[in-house]
Amino acid sequence: MYKQVIVLRADLKLSRGKLAVQAAHAAIIGYELSDKRILEKWKMEGQKKIALKANSEKELFELREKARKLGLVAEVVRDAGLTEVAPGTVTALVIGPDEESKIDRVTGNLPLFK
Repeated sequence: MYKQVIVLRADLKLSRGKLAVQAAHAAIIGYELSDKRILEKWKMEGQKKIALKANSEKELFELREKARKLGLVAEVVRDAGLTEVAPGTVTALVIGPDEESKIDRVTGNLPLFK
């Protein structure tokens, strides 16, 4: 099974609309950086995406490093700063898509973003 995980910063207190846009940015970044063979398998399984919560920018960078050490696609989203946060603010992290078992080694203990 394959999935993509989007980790959003809860400490920024972003509006729901802003969170949705940051998650969309993350999903596209992960898609564009991923291996085409993995993308095809992920698409065939329904493009599973999970939104998880982090409490700081530092936590996102730590997760990104851990994911990259496992060979996973992992990149942060930096906001343009036109509405709710300053330019360059790190708002989210995307990991994958890739095999669930690999991604769970990085994010398996994080809570769902509610």
